[in-house]
Amino acid sequence: MEVVQTARMVLSRVTADDLDAVHEIHSDPRTSEYHPSGPVTDLESSRAMLDLWLADWEERGIGYWAARRPGERYVLGFGGLRPALVEDEEVLNLYYRFRPSAWGHGYAVELARAALRMGKGRGTVVAVIRDVNVPSHRVAERAGMRKDRTIPYGGVPSDVYVA
Repeated sequence: MEVVQTARMVLSRVTADDLDAVHEIHSDPRTSEYHPSGPVTDLESSRAMLDLWLADWEERGIGYWAARRPGERYVLGFGGLRPALVEDEEVLNLYYRFRPSAWGHGYAVELARAALRMGKGRGTVVAVIRDVNVPSHRVAERAGMRKDRTIPYGGVPSDVYVA
């Protein structure tokens, strides 16, 4: 589903017009506190990330959304499902990242639940979360996922949550 309406958000397929928001959110050190490589440092890296997301929609019909309040252009965050390889298994990885101004309002849980609904019947859905990222663990759990195991991922211990 390219557009999903939740209780408080419109989740729409990312577009090339989302580049500035992708960069703002992913270059903010606060949103990358738990990311092993830290924040994105340049616009070209953000463009390359967005290009991967756009290709997911074109090639697989599934991908990341831009999350907005109804009737607004301002992007609160990004998230959804994209194919990934976790321990040699092809899975759909659940991702969510929001602006700090959107934290604490339940938006990530709302997006995660919508993504889990989208992923039903499409394969195994996981969320790979740094073991120290307590806020993200809470989101996954509130969305209905459970911790399955801890693995090294991206060079750091990470918990694998399954739907």
